[in-house]
Amino acid sequence: MWSEIGPDRQQDIEVDGYRVVAYEFGDGDETVLCLNGGPGLPCDYLREAHSCLKNHGYRVVAFDQLGTGKSDRPDLPGLWTMERYVGEVDTVRRAMGLDRVHLLGHSWGGWLGIEVALHHPGAIKSLILENTVADMPHLIQELQRLRAALGHETVAMMQRHEAMGSLDHPAYQAAITLLNYRHVCRLDDWPAPVKRSLEDWNMGPYVALQGPNEFLYTGLLKDWDRTADLPAIRVPCLITTGLHDELTPACAMRMKQGLPQAELHVFPNSSHMPFYEEPQAYYPVLLDFLDRQRQRGRG
Repeated sequence: MWSEIGPDRQQDIEVDGYRVVAYEFGDGDETVLCLNGGPGLPCDYLREAHSCLKNHGYRVVAFDQLGTGKSDRPDLPGLWTMERYVGEVDTVRRAMGLDRVHLLGHSWGGWLGIEVALHHPGAIKSLILENTVADMPHLIQELQRLRAALGHETVAMMQRHEAMGSLDHPAYQAAITLLNYRHVCRLDDWPAPVKRSLEDWNMGPYVALQGPNEFLYTGLLKDWDRTADLPAIRVPCLITTGLHDELTPACAMRMKQGLPQAELHVFPNSSHMPFYEEPQAYYPVLLDFLDRQRQRGRG
């Protein structure tokens, strides 16, 4: 259901003295504000996967976070903090005249979405946490389990290159490539919007906040854990994950246990991108949740 058709509207927004570019699809009276993964990725892959919601009466908004896509790209490592990104989301929301939104965060965007919901609860009508976590130390344990499935020799090889700092070695990169095809996107040919985002990745914020790849967390957020704060998020929440997701179903279940109004859906044939890997199952789940919130608001 994804489309490479361009946005209906595009807007430049000033954030911290820099230009951030936002995109809109549709003009419904209910807004889905999308926070993409990365960090450091342009929003193309998430924006184009969810632009189809405009055909169901929703206004869809996404934006290139500072440092990505068409937004300004300052080379200032001090900008890459969770606090600044939370402020950026609220600035974009206000600048676009958005009231309470359905906040949809994928991967890193889900970490950010949790922080936004905690800091700006009045801005959120519902929270959609896609392929994400609330507890980074638990995720790191899960990633070790996924890596272990490659076998003892491969794990030892990876640990040796990580210790030596030789992450560009072909053997190490081959292991990461295999893990990506198992746990990031299981399609043989990755969709064009995904390729476009990955080809324009700004590794500055990614390395600063997360680490050098999807299976090694060394950045500022490696100890981030909001599990104890989840009960404060009192809006309806939809949690989605793939059975083979790098951010595993166990991580999703930990979020569900902490959120007062949460429902969880695991897509059996997906990893980290059910909207591309299993669209025939994904979109009915998302639309059912959104439509129930819309009816609830009108009731």
